[in-house]
Amino acid sequence: MPEIKLPIDEQFTINFKANGGKFLYCENMEEIRKSLSYILKENDWENENVLLLNNHLAELFKDFSFKRTKKIPECSFFLSTCEYLISDDGSILVSSNQIAEKKLKELPDNLIIYATTSQFVENIGEGLKGIKKNNKQKLPTNITTIKHFKTQEDKDFLTYGSSSKNLYLLLLEDL
Repeated sequence: MPEIKLPIDEQFTINFKANGGKFLYCENMEEIRKSLSYILKENDWENENVLLLNNHLAELFKDFSFKRTKKIPECSFFLSTCEYLISDDGSILVSSNQIAEKKLKELPDNLIIYATTSQFVENIGEGLKGIKKNNKQKLPTNITTIKHFKTQEDKDFLTYGSSSKNLYLLLLEDL
């Protein structure tokens, strides 16, 4: 029998959750705000410092009571967008557009990623092509994927050098 190919959004969800990610699907911005509010309450981050490098996100969530700072050691979490959502391994593709020149291990352990359903791609190759297409004037640097969303007691050679993060994905339906 031929292998049944899942839709890329379904494939992403399965792989993302297997990696330890927390996934919140939202149909509109009101649900995004509500979900973000629940995440902040659940983790007691409501009045905490946030690493927020994206001015558009800062404007979107200006009504929230967290404090924006660029001093990473003082941050409880990192709020960001991403380039693409990679379905075949459930990872998040980011670049200097989101994380500047920071290494993943330098970022706070807690991440909240805001993305849309139009950002799904099948594999990292498609994501890299999309980055190239969308940034013809100046390609971003520091392109990497965030893949491990739960702390791993037993490091093996496949996870060596990777940085585990507690990750929430706020996914907005935009198609």
